[in-house]
Amino acid sequence: MIEVKELRFAYTRRRDVIHGLSFAVGPGEVFGFLGPSGAGKSTLQKILSGILRAYRGSVRVLGTEVKHRTSAFYERIGMAFELPNLYGKFTALENLRLFGSLYARPGSEPLTLLERVGLAQDAHKAVGSFSKGMKLRLAFVRALLHQPALLFLDEPTGGLDPGHARIIKDMVLEQKRAGATILLTTHNMHAAEELCDRVAFIVDGRIRGLDTPHALRVSKGGIEVAYTFREGGQAGAASAMLSALHLDAEFMRRLHQGALTSIRSKEPTLEDVFIELTGRGLQ
Repeated sequence: MIEVKELRFAYTRRRDVIHGLSFAVGPGEVFGFLGPSGAGKSTLQKILSGILRAYRGSVRVLGTEVKHRTSAFYERIGMAFELPNLYGKFTALENLRLFGSLYARPGSEPLTLLERVGLAQDAHKAVGSFSKGMKLRLAFVRALLHQPALLFLDEPTGGLDPGHARIIKDMVLEQKRAGATILLTTHNMHAAEELCDRVAFIVDGRIRGLDTPHALRVSKGGIEVAYTFREGGQAGAASAMLSALHLDAEFMRRLHQGALTSIRSKEPTLEDVFIELTGRGLQ
């Protein structure tokens, strides 16, 4: 679905902001780019979706070199960016009907989509009066109108409350089950781990790691176990690696003496791995 080889891009002639990226995304895959603000994620989305075409290298999407794409290219892709471009004087329903009319084949029922994201009661309100979260939900369902084979999502749950974020995540997974390929960019490691089959860490326009979320977490070196205990009237705490816990004499002694008061595993998160690989945080 997507094949990128040695991609480079510069907004000016002075310096590249994307540095030699190479990766591929298969059919039905949810592929995430995880990185801090300013890492190049949104620029990459715009290149892949044909908005920015002055790149070097090769970018093939749906079998088309993107710099040579035609209007037919957009019949098969859907896009929802972090700053949605909607017509503020039109109602939510008018926005969806207008954008739906741009596609050759009939799409999903707009009112059904609005109901899914909690906007049915606002269908006849001018979008200019909507909050940022409402606009994000409207832009998301607009991307689904024509049932695209490939979805580009930029921070799909950014700025949403937990309830609405859950709805969007569930709908993303529904699209995957229906056979869509999805490329999303985010700095939310929880969303990336929950939604993505594979993720790529991107910092300063370079990929610093690429694998499944589980493989990346396992690569950090195992699971740590933290425990608390009480001995001689005093509370204490310690930790050990899970794989060597049975060899930890102090842990085993406290376990047999009934001195343990709590025990929990501390599995590395994607953010832990990201920081270890890049020396940077995700925010």
